[in-house]
Formats: sequence, structure tokens, C-alpha cells
Amino acid sequence: MQNTENKIVVAVTGASGSIYAKVLLDKLAQLNTQVKEVGLVMSNNAKDVWRYELGNNDFENIPFKTYQKDDFFAPFASGSARYNIMFICPCSMGTLARIASGISNDLTTRAADVVLKERRKLILMVRDTPYSLIHLNNMKTITEAGGIICPASPSFYSKPQTFEELAATVVDRAIDLAGLTLNSYRWGEK
Repeated sequence: MQNTENKIVVAVTGASGSIYAKVLLDKLAQLNTQVKEVGLVMSNNAKDVWRYELGNNDFENIPFKTYQKDDFFAPFASGSARYNIMFICPCSMGTLARIASGISNDLTTRAADVVLKERRKLILMVRDTPYSLIHLNNMKTITEAGGIICPASPSFYSKPQTFEELAATVVDRAIDLAGLTLNSYRWGEK
């Protein structure tokens, strides 16, 4: 039986890879039987990168409630609101570092801190290359704290034909990691 009580936070940072955020948000909108609510927070840089990379302002039409990056009254700023899944997509190395250091200076890092302390699912879709030792150590710290690092490294065995299909190879994996049920390409299945 599917959990219809999932409450999800999606944070979009200013890292390159807005296509991942777009595909994730589109897919979450389709999973409405498994999701009670989705809260969205975007940095100013995320909006600028979205405009640059995708050439539109479609983030203004997302069907989820959007919160300002400094809104510490957002429900997912507290563990009592029981948001059980958080995606940071894409996750910048600066955001990763602040989370690893326990610095909750905006809604994204506060929500991540809450998800970790409550032992819930935190999935960071990092989008940078190469990684420095600092990046790797921060990833190690977050992993040891219970977070999941899901690099935005697409796969090709499903033979994606578009940028969205390519991004979906990562997004589908992240959705699986969150424990949501999604009809997607599976290796070895028809």
C-alpha cells in the first residue's frame, strides 16, 4: 500500500542543472496519489539559472506552494510539520557545505537540518564536476548524518532522446531513493 501522506520539500539552488528541477517538479505533480503536499523554495540564483538554461520563467507556474528563501515560518522549518522527504535539486556545493557544517542560514539549509535531525529522507542531487577533497568530505559528513548524495550523473542505457529524458534518468533514481513508486525504465525489464 502506498503512503499518501508524503510531505515533500523541494529546494532548488543556483547550481547548473535547472532541467533536473523542472523534471522532478513535473514528475512529483504526477505522483499526487502518493504525495499529500509539496513545498518549494528557490534561491534567487536558481531563478536566474533557470531563466538562462531553460529560457523561460516556468518556475512561476509550478503547481506547488512556493516559499521565500528566508521564510522561517514555512512549515518544513520545523520537525513538527512532519515533512518526510526533501530533495535539493540541483544542489550547489555551497549549499552542501552549509548543510554539512550545520549552518542553517536560509530556509533550504534549515529544512535540510530538520530532515536530518528527524532522521527523514534528504536527497542531495549534486551537480558539479570535478569534486574537490572539500566537496567529498562534505558529502561524507552528510552521508554519515543520514543524507543521500545522488549525483546528477545521467545514464544512457535507456537511450534517452531528449534533454528531459536524459535528466529523468537521474530524477527517476532520486524518486526511487525517496521511496516513491514511479513507472520508469528498469534495467533488465521490458
